[in-house]
Amino acid sequence: MTIWIVLAVILAVLGIVGSVVPGLPGPPLGWVGLLFVFIAGKVGGNVLLIWLAVTVAVTALDYIIPAQVTRLAGGHKAASTGALIGLFAGMFLTPVGMVMGTLLGAFLGELLVTDKGLWSAFKAGAGAFVGVLLSTVLKLAVTGVMAWSIVKYSFF
Repeated sequence: MTIWIVLAVILAVLGIVGSVVPGLPGPPLGWVGLLFVFIAGKVGGNVLLIWLAVTVAVTALDYIIPAQVTRLAGGHKAASTGALIGLFAGMFLTPVGMVMGTLLGAFLGELLVTDKGLWSAFKAGAGAFVGVLLSTVLKLAVTGVMAWSIVKYSFF
């Protein structure tokens, strides 16, 4: 039973990290941590199913929010694609690189694909940045509450 709790806590931490770092699925890692707490007999199935629904919704919104905010800012699909490429490229530099990569990638994607000018490309880049930021905050909040739940159900 103790090994399940230790693994759950590790997954909770990885889930929080994965909410910020691209390539790691934060909310699903947190949910697997809750699954381990369930296996250890510390939480009921209803809690697990509710968190599964939240995890699926947040994971879907992670793809929808940045694209929709970019479109609201007047951006083309190329701005969203550029933002994603910039995010991945920037993750090797620092968190600041991730932010700048997202903004620059969306800007260049919009500028190179459409012929709307610099201001339009800047707005699309800013929209992509805000979308990625909102999505990241949502994942971080959900995964943080999952991590708190893991600790609460495991130790209290």
